[in-house]
Amino acid sequence: MAARALRLGRCNQSNLRPPFCGQPFFVVTKAVDPGLVKVIEEEIVPRLERDAPQLVSEPEFSADPLRHRFLLAFDREGYSPVLFAKMKKKRIACSTYRRRPGPDWPAEEFAVEPVTLTNGETVEMVLAERGVHYESAALWVREIRRRTESGHQTAIVSTDYLSPRSQLAAPMFGRWGQENFFRYMLEHYGLDRLVSYGIESIPQTTRVVNPAHRTLDAAVRKRNGLLSRRRAEFAALTLDQPLAPKPVQRWEQKKAALYEEIVQIDQEIVALKAQRKATARHIAVKDLPAEHRFSQLHCASKHFIDTIKMIAYRAETAMVHVVRDVLSHHDDARSLLRALYCNEADLLPDSAAGTLTVRFHHLANHTSDQAIRHLCAELTATETVFPQTNLRLVYELGSEQIPGDQEV
Repeated sequence: MAARALRLGRCNQSNLRPPFCGQPFFVVTKAVDPGLVKVIEEEIVPRLERDAPQLVSEPEFSADPLRHRFLLAFDREGYSPVLFAKMKKKRIACSTYRRRPGPDWPAEEFAVEPVTLTNGETVEMVLAERGVHYESAALWVREIRRRTESGHQTAIVSTDYLSPRSQLAAPMFGRWGQENFFRYMLEHYGLDRLVSYGIESIPQTTRVVNPAHRTLDAAVRKRNGLLSRRRAEFAALTLDQPLAPKPVQRWEQKKAALYEEIVQIDQEIVALKAQRKATARHIAVKDLPAEHRFSQLHCASKHFIDTIKMIAYRAETAMVHVVRDVLSHHDDARSLLRALYCNEADLLPDSAAGTLTVRFHHLANHTSDQAIRHLCAELTATETVFPQTNLRLVYELGSEQIPGDQEV
């Protein structure tokens, strides 16, 4: 079962605080993965157009044809100039990694720039930019490359024509936030035990990847890899010994054996490609061989649990950013909050004052207490009312007396 978690982009708006940029927005679950491009077009974009907040006013759109409603940042699987062009007509910008970016750019084109990641952290990246034209889609895009200390270059393309390149680098070169969400849910949110794992059949007309085509495709890639290695060995086989009969003979025999193997592998690849071309890439579930038939998990409750996970994670991430304001080590924020969740607290309702005080017990050290006091002040300032009551929530940490002080 394939799950796609979407993160909300367009974080350059002044009314969006960093904690909400790049956090999970919704999940699309498919029994059979039809490919990211199709999921974006048929599942993700229609829902975003319906439900995503309107971040740019209509007058701004009319005044500037290059403005977009929001930015989609996705993995290389969704790379498609045709998709970029379709989204551009909808006023939706796209950013993804570029396939086959070509030769490296000269080092002198790159410059060090500060980049603010979606978690609020600012790092320095070595970036460069060029314009690229896709003739097949009649579309210009921005290509932005990041150069690492080792000299490796990673390329992304984007149809966001207005944002600074440092801003476009953040959601792509900081995409680990999405993977962190899945890993963190598995490690610290024991909610999967609530999901029912019943089995239900898949509609027989659903189209899936043909196992025979997948096998042939894997064989072609495997033989191509072997061919590249043998050609490299053939090119590197030089005669660096004195021109004596025996060394020359051994060298000729090695060269001949490698050449014969290269020719044979090349012929095998041609035959495999012909078989692959003659084999349908997708077939209906009803046409799958018996040994490849499968069912899908009953996922009605899974959608509900996924929603709870995303709400909880977004709320926790917002609190992480608040706590980080007073922590010297940012990485300690989540572990501190997990300790707070497991700690005891007193609930003190006061009907006369219209408040419900949540009084946390002190944590292990003064630094942790300081951070929690700061969080309590921020939470109290939201003036949240406890559901189905008229009691305003007030948060505090034990006694307001600072440890070490003495009462007079």
